[in-house]
Amino acid sequence: MPAGADHLMNTYLRGPLLLVKGHGVRVEDQAGRSYLDFVGGVAVNTLGHCHPHVVEAVKQQVERLIHTSNLYYNEPQLRLAEALVRCSFADQVFFCNSGAEATEAAIKLTRKWAKHHRGPDADEILTMEGSFHGRTMGALSATGQPRLQQGFEPLLPGFRHLSYDDLAAAEEAIGPRTIAIIVEPIQGESGVRLPHPGYLAGLRRLCTERNVLLIFDEVQTGIGRTGRLFAYEHEGIQPDIMTLAKGLGGGLPIGAMLAIRSVADTFTPGSHASTFGGNPLVCAAALATLETIRSEGLLPLCHEMGDYLLGKLQILRSRRSIITDVRGKGLLVGIELLTAGRPVVEACQAEGLLINVTAERVLRLMPPLIVTRHEIDEAVTIIDRVLSAIDS
Repeated sequence: MPAGADHLMNTYLRGPLLLVKGHGVRVEDQAGRSYLDFVGGVAVNTLGHCHPHVVEAVKQQVERLIHTSNLYYNEPQLRLAEALVRCSFADQVFFCNSGAEATEAAIKLTRKWAKHHRGPDADEILTMEGSFHGRTMGALSATGQPRLQQGFEPLLPGFRHLSYDDLAAAEEAIGPRTIAIIVEPIQGESGVRLPHPGYLAGLRRLCTERNVLLIFDEVQTGIGRTGRLFAYEHEGIQPDIMTLAKGLGGGLPIGAMLAIRSVADTFTPGSHASTFGGNPLVCAAALATLETIRSEGLLPLCHEMGDYLLGKLQILRSRRSIITDVRGKGLLVGIELLTAGRPVVEACQAEGLLINVTAERVLRLMPPLIVTRHEIDEAVTIIDRVLSAIDS
């Protein structure tokens, strides 16, 4: 293990790899060995490592103003809020530092809205089995994975978990106490699970009919990951609240909770806050990220490269019986195996490719939006070589 590792709390299943440098789709360890990075900071490095537009924006901002209290306005924050509103359904934005914090903000806003619009007894939020919304206590309570909740009881009350991609279950579950449904357009942490077409639109219809808020957790799917800026766009619908983080800052930590005005207006001074939320430095990086996605045409490129990657993996599936399914949208792709995925991840790392495993048997690939066909070919070749040794 690297020097200093003993001083870190044991909260991650890390290997001994120590990364020191990154550029584009590649990273380098302390020994100078290069790796093709298809983890992408877990869908964070939207533009790859150290994209020159993000680097330049951060350099300029760090010399001007790094942090101010939210008792005052700062220019990058105002510009970023305006940009997010302009390109989404939302009217207002709350900035924080992570996806979990964005979830907490959404829970608080929903509860406060309900007190004004639904009465004191309405407090139930419906969420999905297999979902992942973060590891803080509210977000963990919303998460539909009991194994992650064990040891942290009592959880926050007021959540009920339903089958994902089951519209009938949602329709039956909505009752007089229900105030919101929170759902991921794609369940990334549960193995890149995609709902059937029409499911999200059906939830939108139900929520509208029953005066229930619809919250989309787009922490992993947002900012171009699926080939659209936001995954909800694929079904031509809009939520009432949306959470963002991961890819928004181009590698810097930022989260956001967006909402329509009639819901957002429920918050008043003192309702919620975040000391570092929306500070000038991270907002400058986020602005550079959004502008680069637009100016370099990365959304259609993501769609194109995602189709190319899925096509290559489907061919691989036809040749490797160890693969039971290949699925995804854009550049969020899962390869489901008959066997445990961690040994495959470790073998790929030894071959110079970084991927990760989720739901124990699903290899998850999240390359940056700038990935090329050549880099996809290289990654698939390594995966094929590793699986051939297991599948033979």
